[in-house]
Amino acid sequence: MIISEKKPFEELLDYLKDSKKVIITGCSLCASTCKVGGEEEVMEMKTKLEENGKEVLGYKILDPSCSFLKTRKDLKSMKSELKEADAILSLSCGDGTQTVAKLVDIPVYPGNNTMFIGEVERVGQYSEACRACGNCQLGWTGGICPVTLCAKGLLNGPCGGARDGKCEVNPENDCAWILIYNRLKELGQLDNLEELREPRDYQISSHPRKINLRAK
Repeated sequence: MIISEKKPFEELLDYLKDSKKVIITGCSLCASTCKVGGEEEVMEMKTKLEENGKEVLGYKILDPSCSFLKTRKDLKSMKSELKEADAILSLSCGDGTQTVAKLVDIPVYPGNNTMFIGEVERVGQYSEACRACGNCQLGWTGGICPVTLCAKGLLNGPCGGARDGKCEVNPENDCAWILIYNRLKELGQLDNLEELREPRDYQISSHPRKINLRAK
């Protein structure tokens, strides 16, 4: 899931300083789960903007905001509001905000900061799990990602700086390679560590990337 956090409200007011009439869009998936772009958060933002002199012409919870064709269809239902609006405030991840921006002729401003791809530990608690590196290593590391969980992204074992099982870069984090070793030991797959891995190919994770299944 894409994890996002709310931007400071003062930053949003600065974005909207030249905008009197505003539309708010949210997202039914990741942003709703993160409590930054669902119905409750959109209505809360509507109230705060109106208290600060903005006229909110309407709002829409996009389903989801990052789906180009679906968002285009959803925005058509706000055709009259979009003609009158000065700006849109998007309460989604960066991807969803960019999708909305492609479909309208007015400024679209982000209401959230996109943090990482992660897992929901419990409501309001998230941890980074994947860096979308383009070459998943989980098959030989016991399902523990060295690219994400190792601060140095090492693929051939630990750096040697760990103390008491903790990372030398951030002592609050467990050393990813100790976690990998212990997991492989449990699985009886320690032989996986004997193979020398190729250096990471950063070309496959150059940005922006595209996938076209129709061309394959």
